[in-house]
Amino acid sequence: MQVDAKGPGISRNHLKIIKVVDGDGLWVEDIFTKTQEEIRLPCIDAPEIKRCRKLIQDERETHLPEQLLIEPGLQSWQYLRGLAQIGVSVSIRTESNYSTDPYGRTLAYVFLPDGSCLNEKMIEDGFAKPYNKYYCNSIAEYQRLNFLAKIAGKGLYFRVTDF
Repeated sequence: MQVDAKGPGISRNHLKIIKVVDGDGLWVEDIFTKTQEEIRLPCIDAPEIKRCRKLIQDERETHLPEQLLIEPGLQSWQYLRGLAQIGVSVSIRTESNYSTDPYGRTLAYVFLPDGSCLNEKMIEDGFAKPYNKYYCNSIAEYQRLNFLAKIAGKGLYFRVTDF
């Protein structure tokens, strides 16, 4: 992912993952101050893993029952847990105008030690979709990656075509 390092926003290092909440959220801890912070991965949306307002809305919109909607959420959560293992050091970058959501979570791109971006990996591998409720510089690229994941049948887009 090409996040503009010189563009407006704030980068922070010296964080480690302490918990993966679901397919688009996690908790980090500053290794020096021990302060903890909830991170919401902006520009992506993974299916829900428990009953909440968004799951009820998804049920209405898709006409699918809760359990059918939760199963892909659990798969997405498992995938993120594999990428973002507890104790792994990460760096984050926020966009200057949209650094928190209405729930007080930090909206941040999360980078692993190898330089890969969790937000991008979740889209690229088909375990989340692009989400533009909050402004995001990467939305056009994420829409392109999502289209490629669908065509390839990756992640939650997996299709059995031949037996």
